[in-house]
Amino acid sequence: MIFYLKYSGPWNFLSKEFENSVKKIMNRSKVVLVQPPIEDFYLTKKRTIPYGLACIAACVKSKDFDVEILDALSTEKSGIIDYPTEFFYLKSFYPRKDISNFSLFHEFRHFGYSFEYIGTKIREIQPFLVGISSLFTAYSDEALKTAEIIKKFYPQCLIVMGGHHPTFFPEKVLDCSAVDFVLRGEGEKTMALLCEALKTGSDPADIPGIAFKKDGALHVSDPSWVENPDEFSFPAMDLVNHEFYKRHKRHSTLVVSSRGCPMQCSYCSVSASSAYAPFRQRPVKEIVKEIQIQIESRDIGFIDFEDENLCLYKSWFLDLCNRLQPLLEGRDIEIRAMNGLYPPSIDNDIVLAMKALGFKTLNLSLGSTSKDQLKRFKRQDVINAYEKALNLTRDNGLECVSYIIAAAPGQTADSSLKDLLYLAEKRTLVGLSIYYPSPGSLDFQTLKDQGMLPGSSSLMRSSALPFDDSTSRLEAVTLLRLSRIINFMKHLVDVFGKIPESEAFPDVSTLPVINRETVSRKLLQWLLYDGKIRGVTDTGQVYAHLSDDRLVKKCIKELKTIEIKGIK
Repeated sequence: MIFYLKYSGPWNFLSKEFENSVKKIMNRSKVVLVQPPIEDFYLTKKRTIPYGLACIAACVKSKDFDVEILDALSTEKSGIIDYPTEFFYLKSFYPRKDISNFSLFHEFRHFGYSFEYIGTKIREIQPFLVGISSLFTAYSDEALKTAEIIKKFYPQCLIVMGGHHPTFFPEKVLDCSAVDFVLRGEGEKTMALLCEALKTGSDPADIPGIAFKKDGALHVSDPSWVENPDEFSFPAMDLVNHEFYKRHKRHSTLVVSSRGCPMQCSYCSVSASSAYAPFRQRPVKEIVKEIQIQIESRDIGFIDFEDENLCLYKSWFLDLCNRLQPLLEGRDIEIRAMNGLYPPSIDNDIVLAMKALGFKTLNLSLGSTSKDQLKRFKRQDVINAYEKALNLTRDNGLECVSYIIAAAPGQTADSSLKDLLYLAEKRTLVGLSIYYPSPGSLDFQTLKDQGMLPGSSSLMRSSALPFDDSTSRLEAVTLLRLSRIINFMKHLVDVFGKIPESEAFPDVSTLPVINRETVSRKLLQWLLYDGKIRGVTDTGQVYAHLSDDRLVKKCIKELKTIEIKGIK
């Protein structure tokens, strides 16, 4: 049921019984914010800390509401589920389990608590308002199912959904009868305003960035952004289940020091070419204070800056490092910026400051070495700056991961293979991402106009190999495996100083499973001989992966003519 709330007189309900049930809970101050489960082939849990919900929780708490975060991902529970119907074409690409270093995906899983558990917990807590995060369009179905199950188990509550997906598709989200409101944009202030409006009976239409149905029509406001970075909230991290997010027996946390991005990259939904908010950078003193609160509250061993451009402005970043260093000194905390660093922003001063602060690895955003592809991406050619940054990481004893994008519409597999071979010769791990359309980006609108978007929103993720265009899906999955193979070869160079000699496949159906590295070395030797990518099950059964033979053989031929470098 979708309705427009006009409580205490002017609020009109579709059902008098429903109105009475809402009145009974209106005086309650309990609010629950939910991070839904996700369904996919994999989960990177160190990047799912509900930082955004913690920021919203802090704002809502400041208005004297009792707030709780129900993080459905903060559990080791996961269960194998059937491939969704729209994913069936992937079974030929991910057919069997593979324990080798060349493995990709196989089992489709539900990560997190069951939907029924979430509904039961909400019924136990009895909040008057539930906020559900829906960050990624690929997982929007899980967010909507979470809303539906909560309404089923506890129909008295009101449900608001926010995040990237509802920001760009408020109408689609409000098609779900379980969702009463949508908040578009950044939700800290607007969520607090909605809580107050629902408690006092004021008109929710006056809230910036809100969307809901009124008398069968949609009320949709423009997205609301926090314009002044001084007003960004410190996250209520005390509401996060930190035990789940431990890394090497120590706690992990993340920090967002800026929002938006001044770059023009066409594939990015937060770039200056998108419909997202402008780039805003927080004051250094605020970030230092936030981190100080975290490290004084628990034993932090890992901090990830989830920024698009952490060191884009040198003076700001060096100021941050200088103020953080005495705070972090002697604590042995590893720092990362896993979203990627812009190579032109890296110089010797920056690298020295990063190393002193606790960086051990730099994640560099390369994109592509193809000038034509970079033009399509509206991305600057950073190859010279990248090589300088890479040399600085090596000279200062840091490791590196380099990110490239493959399988975008108009991008050829041969072009992406050149990127892989280029990185094979560099002291870096290869981070290859299969392109997917991001709502709000310039590319998304172009692909929509051309009728090229995937048929289902759930396919807008890398693991779904969403496009079968200038790079075929077979070529895309082959490029993914080749990136894994190259990284394994780099590992062998670091450990043994060389790559093993090729060896003819003895036409066996099984292989003794001693350990993962031994099995992978044998598969590599056979691959170098005949150009066939094979896998091994946990019972030792050897099988051939479905791959593009031309692409594999071209890659192997080229690898034999270059010096493959490790990452050390």
